Amino acid sequence: MLSPHQRPQPGAENATPLLPLPVHGRRRPAEFLPTSRVEMLARGWDAVDVVFVTGDAYIDHPSFAMALLGRVLEAHGFRVGMLAQPPWQDCEAWRTFGRPRLFFAISAGNMDSMINHYTANRKVRNDDAYSEGGRIGMRPDRATLAYCQRAREAYKGVPVIAGGVEASLRRLAHYDYWSDTVRRSILLDTKADLVAYGMGESSILEIARRLAAGEKVQDLRDMRGVAYAMGARETPQAGPEILSLPTFEEVKSDKRAFARATRIIHQETNAYNARTLVQWHGRRAVVCNPPRLPESTQAMDFYYGLPYTRKPHPGYTEDIPAFQVVKDSVTIMRGCFGGCTYCSITTHQGRIIQSRSESSIVREVRGMAEDKAFKGIVSDIGGPTANMYRMRCKRPEIEAICRRLSCVHPTVCRLLGTDHGPLTRLMRETRRQPGIRKVLVASGVRMDLARTEPEYLRELARHHVGGHLKVAQEHSDPETLRLMKRPAAETFRDFDEKFTRASREVGKKQYLVPYFISSHPGSDIKAMIELALFLKRNGYRPDQVQDFIPAPFDIAACMYHTGLDPMTMKPVVVARGLRDRQAQRALLQFFAPENYFQVRKILLKAGRSDLIGDGCDALIPEYPPREALLARRHAAQKIARREDHVHSTNRRPGEGYRPGRREARRRDRTDGQSTRS
Repeated sequence: MLSPHQRPQPGAENATPLLPLPVHGRRRPAEFLPTSRVEMLARGWDAVDVVFVTGDAYIDHPSFAMALLGRVLEAHGFRVGMLAQPPWQDCEAWRTFGRPRLFFAISAGNMDSMINHYTANRKVRNDDAYSEGGRIGMRPDRATLAYCQRAREAYKGVPVIAGGVEASLRRLAHYDYWSDTVRRSILLDTKADLVAYGMGESSILEIARRLAAGEKVQDLRDMRGVAYAMGARETPQAGPEILSLPTFEEVKSDKRAFARATRIIHQETNAYNARTLVQWHGRRAVVCNPPRLPESTQAMDFYYGLPYTRKPHPGYTEDIPAFQVVKDSVTIMRGCFGGCTYCSITTHQGRIIQSRSESSIVREVRGMAEDKAFKGIVSDIGGPTANMYRMRCKRPEIEAICRRLSCVHPTVCRLLGTDHGPLTRLMRETRRQPGIRKVLVASGVRMDLARTEPEYLRELARHHVGGHLKVAQEHSDPETLRLMKRPAAETFRDFDEKFTRASREVGKKQYLVPYFISSHPGSDIKAMIELALFLKRNGYRPDQVQDFIPAPFDIAACMYHTGLDPMTMKPVVVARGLRDRQAQRALLQFFAPENYFQVRKILLKAGRSDLIGDGCDALIPEYPPREALLARRHAAQKIARREDHVHSTNRRPGEGYRPGRREARRRDRTDGQSTRS
């Protein structure tokens, strides 16, 4: 394994972890990893090596991190206990399996817990797709912090390793949308020994092996793909392979410093040339080593070829919504070279595509077909995108020094291999398997790549689309699309025309379902009006609208917080207020009756009364339809029924507005004088 300061050779990959370390001897994995002491004892174990704590319900399916990481460890002879959604009010659950021999592995789950809990308007969500029955409240806010704290309380001296999306994207000072502040590295708040960032199979395996071999957790600081906090008396070693970021105090008080730090961080994400980053937090330094190297095809086949049951733990009695979405899907690759500024996939999985072999994917499909409950339809074959399978830079020596954040924006790089042939052959082979009726493509198709491949489009239209194809157009405004690192609207029109033609050639009438984002940095009311016109002219009425949420670590989150594009340091328009965000959302659904009066007000204020009436481009009619009047009346009645909308007049004499306060006057604590409420 390369140390953080060794430059990898062009095209180097992680070593395939196929040779197990005989810790307890090899044994055939049971159906599920133990989730209780009873299940642990049933295996004949008196203790476990690793306790894996996750904020999600336990689903033994390769789409879920706890299943992948747990099975990888088990395949190499380690005993793993699974602690899924434990009650965090005390540390009793952390003692379920006794003292773990090696470490606690902590993850908030497949999502950042704050994004999981709250909407873009910071309101509590009504459900949690990763919990049984979709129930909310099964994990705390900032779950990684609570879980790490309980692990420390349960058994002092046991190493605590944090990982997953939440810890990865918060490993350095970051903007937190829900508190509207810059927070320090999660390492300092959790007191975790390490954060293993990015995809964690090879990281967690190396950690387990080295701790089992007698190394201390401090010895693991030479690993790639980890971040750690140094003690107040420790000083990071200086050198040409180490970059100092603006300090926490600087990025917290100076938005330009925050933007500079963001630019540096994202320019150091290529595993082949990234340098170690150091960021001081007061007297302590947080050190972030370079990312791990991409996984080889052999390693990917190993990870996804382990004996998953592909089911939730039998202890659950209700459906888990996230499982229902992916239970019949197949992951064929990971990584994304799109580099969209609002998306964390490239940051978390890497820019370099890591693909499974065709034989590995076909074996998984055959295994699905053997399940009596399987209905013959593969719901999705893809990954972060539908059509990046086996695409890599054609010049490894250039790939090893490239610092470009996107291989497809502003134009597709001429060195990028974009051949869809391997993917087309894979699609044909999977649908030919016995017991397979249909193989659908539900992952988003990258339009700027697919539109140049007529054979792929015909194959897609004929066999793999069930009437509608999802695509992420996101916006129509050129400046907003540039800030997003998304293709121009002309690319969407070209792809739409070619997909429609391909569908017609195979005798089908199929449609694109474009997704759009409101309130993204760079998008103002004028841009949203133009987007509404774009939708009207192209006949699109989006049922679902995604409000922009500034996720930690994303470039777009930096734009939202600072009002600057960190790559150019130029000002960016940002919709921060709730009214502005609601206005942008309403314009995306201008056709909805409940939005009529709000859209009318927006258009009049923007001086676009020409879009009201009966003209070709009119977004709304001159007079409100009956449905709009009924919607307004219903909204007014709903507000009137809210008990907290007006002050209650049912107060006893001398009672203040605040519940439980006896006096209408409050006492000033500083001088003892009373003041009016």
